[in-house]
Amino acid sequence: MNLKRKIIMPVIALCLVGSVTACSCNSGNSNTLTNNSDGKHVIEVDGKTESYSDKTVTKTGDSDGDEADFYGENSAIFATNKATLDLKNMTINTDGKHANAVFSYGEGTTVNISDSNIKTSGNCSGALMTTGGGTMNATNITAETTGNSSATIRSDRGGGTVNVTGGTFKTSGTGSPAIYSTADITVNDAQLESTASQGVVVEGKNSATLNNTTLVANNNTKNSDKSDYYQAVMIYQSMSGDASEGLSSFTMNGGSLTNANGDIFFVNNTSSDITLSGANIVNNDANGVFLRAAAAGWGTSGSNGGKVNLKATNQAINGNMLVDEVSTLNLYMSDNSTFNGAINPDGQKGNVYVELKNGSKWTLTGDSYVTSLTCDADSINLNGHTLYVNGVAYKAGTASTGNAIEINVSESNGSAPDGNAPDTKDGNPPAKPDGSSDSKNGGNSNSKSKDKPDKKGN
Repeated sequence: MNLKRKIIMPVIALCLVGSVTACSCNSGNSNTLTNNSDGKHVIEVDGKTESYSDKTVTKTGDSDGDEADFYGENSAIFATNKATLDLKNMTINTDGKHANAVFSYGEGTTVNISDSNIKTSGNCSGALMTTGGGTMNATNITAETTGNSSATIRSDRGGGTVNVTGGTFKTSGTGSPAIYSTADITVNDAQLESTASQGVVVEGKNSATLNNTTLVANNNTKNSDKSDYYQAVMIYQSMSGDASEGLSSFTMNGGSLTNANGDIFFVNNTSSDITLSGANIVNNDANGVFLRAAAAGWGTSGSNGGKVNLKATNQAINGNMLVDEVSTLNLYMSDNSTFNGAINPDGQKGNVYVELKNGSKWTLTGDSYVTSLTCDADSINLNGHTLYVNGVAYKAGTASTGNAIEINVSESNGSAPDGNAPDTKDGNPPAKPDGSSDSKNGGNSNSKSKDKPDKKGN
């Protein structure tokens, strides 16, 4: 292990530099580890099994763009190359641009963190960050981020697996959802809150699953002009190359979702399964809708709508559903689910199939237009409105049998416009896109705000 002398007038402190702990200065207190160098880590574990407990970790210093977002540069705690890192009773604070708190990078790398507190204040600085196929397991974490584009539970190119149990996760920056998923993320029994962003964003062929979790999306600031609407949960494909194309998913079992502004769900430029079971979903915006499947500013015009399978089991749904001309919805309701709302009340647009089974009921709140319908004779309460099925008015009190709409799922491995695609085989770094910015070539630290929907600086 090398010794590096760092002089801070009038105090002299020794910093230990090695393969496990990189540039961490304890300044006379073995429980306090710090680093203030641009691009460096406080703790780095490379290909080994290590554990830390009861430490206060403080990171300042900046980084720019992809080196930090994809590869973990400048994160306070970093594990890579099939390392296993166990963290317990940690206090982790970062104050810098692209200064993520805890970063798991590469296939075979696992970070286990429990009973810890995390705060980040710089832009593009998540609390828990996973890329390149890494694994993050977090239990009883209290995490808060205040910078822009700083999701508390965050992933980027190459994705991975994230499991969160318990804890509280809160964001206040613009473009900072509680969860930004380009991975498979599961959250159990936790509390999530976003202030100036969607509550959850899923990009590409990835997932977010909430089990008995409370999600609050205050969503008071718009961070992109590509969509005209606010939303609590956004599912989309940016085409940046950071997420493979394919069927995405959002699942909510129990728990609650409370939205302050705009729509509950928005699906754009991708295909998605949304599965809801016994969740308490409340929209406090009277002008918002439950689901909007529609084209926006991502993808190719004419083929960039949302294609959705919405599966509701023992679920109450309140609010309209809007499906535009280039979008598709299959709505499956079972086990006494209820839907109070209208579908495309202004007229037929996209293809919509509705299936009501096992005691499920639909009460219309406006005229509705669908392409195909399966229901029992007592499944639908027209409530003074008209339901049109493929242009023909449905007759109250009759059973109907229809067919779901086939949803074709694109599988192009997330190729960016220049053809570059993520490469995570054997834990190798994902391919870096041409023209990417980093601290070594004078890049702008705000060139890629990873947690806002406008991913390519548009």
